[in-house]
Amino acid sequence: MNPTASSADQIKALTHPLRLRILSLFDAERELTATRCAELTGESVASCSFHLRQLARYGYVERAEPRGKERPWRSVGGYSVRPDLADPDAVAAAQAHGQLYLARELQRLQEWVSGVGREDPAWAYASTQTSASFWATRDELDALSRELERIADRFAGRKEDPARRPDGARLCRFFAAANADLEGER
Repeated sequence: MNPTASSADQIKALTHPLRLRILSLFDAERELTATRCAELTGESVASCSFHLRQLARYGYVERAEPRGKERPWRSVGGYSVRPDLADPDAVAAAQAHGQLYLARELQRLQEWVSGVGREDPAWAYASTQTSASFWATRDELDALSRELERIADRFAGRKEDPARRPDGARLCRFFAAANADLEGER
């Protein structure tokens, strides 16, 4: 089960550009050392080590089996941010995380759009950008949100076990958002 960040401290642990970048590195690599993170990010080993420890403190990564002198880390999976709505600090932290997260995802999508002309046309056609507007109750929106979270579950285990990847599989990205308009904003 992926961790759910609900307290202000849990959410704040995710609200750092380098930590989000480090977490995204685990998308392509099962295990990472602080040295490997430094190579991939251009940051110092000490900085990467600190941020990996912070992510571990809140349950987003954990120590993997040592490999000789190497002390690798592995991701525990994705995460979900659901702030404790009774805690104003948790709500504020979720807003800060949301801004950072959306900026990162927008940058990724812009990079993909800019490079799509160099992509294999079949892979470009298999990709999508889509949106929909609809009227739903809070319970229906909640059900849709949980369903979106479960969509990627059908691909679970492929990162950890490359033998489970079909021939021709590539690392793919999934980003979705489902939300109601703010009251009075219609």
